[in-house]
Amino acid sequence: MPRFSVIVPVYQVQEYLAECLDSVLAQSCADFELIAVDDRSPDGCGAILDEIAGRDPRVRVLHLEQNVGLGRARNAGLAVAAGDYVIFLDSDDTLTPGLLQAVADRLAACDDPEILVYDYARTYWDGRIVRSNSAPIFARPGPDVFDLDQRPDLLDLLMVVWNKAYRRDWIEAQGLTFPAGYYEDTPWTFPALLAAERMTVLDRVGVHYRQRRQGGNILATVSRKHFDIFDQYALVFGFLDRRPDLARWRPVVFGRMVHHLNTVVSRPDRVPPGDRREFFRRAAEHCARLRPAGYRPAPGAEGVRTELLSHGRYLTYQGVRALSRTRGLAARAARRVRPAAAVRDVTGAPKPPAQDRPAESRPSADAQTPTRP
Repeated sequence: MPRFSVIVPVYQVQEYLAECLDSVLAQSCADFELIAVDDRSPDGCGAILDEIAGRDPRVRVLHLEQNVGLGRARNAGLAVAAGDYVIFLDSDDTLTPGLLQAVADRLAACDDPEILVYDYARTYWDGRIVRSNSAPIFARPGPDVFDLDQRPDLLDLLMVVWNKAYRRDWIEAQGLTFPAGYYEDTPWTFPALLAAERMTVLDRVGVHYRQRRQGGNILATVSRKHFDIFDQYALVFGFLDRRPDLARWRPVVFGRMVHHLNTVVSRPDRVPPGDRREFFRRAAEHCARLRPAGYRPAPGAEGVRTELLSHGRYLTYQGVRALSRTRGLAARAARRVRPAAAVRDVTGAPKPPAQDRPAESRPSADAQTPTRP
């Protein structure tokens, strides 16, 4: 029985697949099995997997008879996994060197908790590697092993499945599986974090999360499939319905949900422009049904936007966004034309022009609303 089962669902990633698998096979800790699930990929991925499995006995390949999607491909790998812990890795991403040994050491030191969480960094086509904005959460002092009541800030992390190691017997006891559709990580990750009684963190970048270059092809990811987000959050709240002992978390999860809905509808590469009014209508119906007592919107512009979205106020939402963009452009223009000599600090010494000063930090897609139960 290996210590780790690394499950890699594979679909149309021929360009990146070898690098992904090599990042696992080259780990200094060799106590693992690699389960690669060929989700009926139409390119050369299946042949690549068979070739690698033919020369490394740690690799097991499952060829699915039909394309089932990311979540169900993971389920297929999970059904045959034998490791003490399960790690999911997407087939265009990579593990960082030494991760499995660092995870194994941390698990042993913490007496095998149910979940271990590590950080990730985005990797770009121009060679940049940028750690997530969540790094301070991992460096925060606190107990080595905890539940969510002791570390509610874990819900501020990106709700993905691939930055964690899960104890396999605990997964089976919880009955965790992935649903079909987009945003399949959501109804796995929320219940896992909410139900776990013993978790730990590893202050280390464990995954390089590939950012593919789209160029001008925004339409490549525009799809009505993004409407799946409503069904996935319905599964999360269905879990909470079955767990009245976790009812105190409903306002927090609702806040995370409306933040997520806002992210989806505000990005040009998600919901088709002609379907955004329908998305707002669905959001209003969805939020009216799930809004818990005690929920308070986030402060500032974030709270304004999520409240408008959750009540289906499409035109007002668009107006607020347009006004925010106009004010931002005006502020940047004012900074560019302001004379440098007129900008002085409290000592009277001139400051450098705005374009020579470090840019103000801005929240990225990883920025999360503060979480409190």
